[in-house]
Amino acid sequence: MKVFFSNIKNWFSNTGARSIEDLQGLKMVDAMFTDLATESRIPAMAVSVIKQGRPLLQKGYGHANLEEKTAVDPQKTLFRIASVSKCITGLALARMVEEGLLNLDDSFYKHVPYFPKKEFDFSLRQLAGHTAGIRSYRGKEYALNLAYSIKDSIEVFKDAPLQFQPGKGYLYNSFDFVLLSLAMQEASGVSFEEYVQDEVLEPLGMHHTLSPNQVGQNPSILTTKGLQKAGFYTKTRVGFKQAISVNNQYKLAGGGYLSTASDIGKLGVAILEGKLVQPDTMQEILSSQKVDGDTTYYGLGFQVSQDEQGKSFVGHVGNSVGAYSNFFIYPKEEMVITILINSTDPKVQEELNGIVKYLLENH
Repeated sequence: MKVFFSNIKNWFSNTGARSIEDLQGLKMVDAMFTDLATESRIPAMAVSVIKQGRPLLQKGYGHANLEEKTAVDPQKTLFRIASVSKCITGLALARMVEEGLLNLDDSFYKHVPYFPKKEFDFSLRQLAGHTAGIRSYRGKEYALNLAYSIKDSIEVFKDAPLQFQPGKGYLYNSFDFVLLSLAMQEASGVSFEEYVQDEVLEPLGMHHTLSPNQVGQNPSILTTKGLQKAGFYTKTRVGFKQAISVNNQYKLAGGGYLSTASDIGKLGVAILEGKLVQPDTMQEILSSQKVDGDTTYYGLGFQVSQDEQGKSFVGHVGNSVGAYSNFFIYPKEEMVITILINSTDPKVQEELNGIVKYLLENH
């Protein structure tokens, strides 16, 4: 990875460093993140790095709102977290299992009998692990701007045939989690949003993690909680433009939540420290699924893999309209890394990988 510091002279004066070789540890990490902002690679970014339960770095970069040049606060600036939402859902699913509300190997139809019958049955586990055969987005379905409920939204894809026999393939998609959340709310008797709020977000102190409806229907909630919402952008040849409007409420479970880097860090610490869910249950959630004996590198709502250095992690990378996110939990290193960006894929994953690598090697 190459990260070029065109504005490094400012860093030398601020840190007392005389050359790039003098930048070490968190100062180097800070400089790397700053460079992405000063080079206009991203509009804004909030970062949280936690080691053994203690913050190493919590900082904002760039401008949350490009038009107003609003600063970023990792504790107060709301970003779309895209598919990191699936990790929240995975934890909620684990809670439901422990409460006896459902079983991972339940047929989906046990809880949602009104969904059109397919050639094969499929389970909640298969939905959560993307091995159920449900199709992915077509065309611009990723950018729907309709006020669907979870139940209403199945009209978009309910009549599509399965892409493969459940358990015989892997196809990552967000419609899996639309169906999973529908089954979860049918099993619990309350809305998916309410269950997650009561059983996951509140117990973990994630008070700044909100649904699109909470933000859109009650704008005063931002003032009440002292929050600001980042603008949402798309990268162009000459910079960034405002992203198209979307309504992600119906796919809350798979990619709809808004949160802060600090709140997502709390989620990672809770998983590392075994809060909320018993170890055996969490192990099942964080175990990679297999297809014909081969690992999919995906558990139940969590990517389960190794980085380029062979270090094991769980978490998620997310990409959606006006959002790009990295959420990595490294159990052996006891480190949680959260990076939230307010742009549709800004093409900086290679740089982010390099920064994560440096963090792990130097802390």
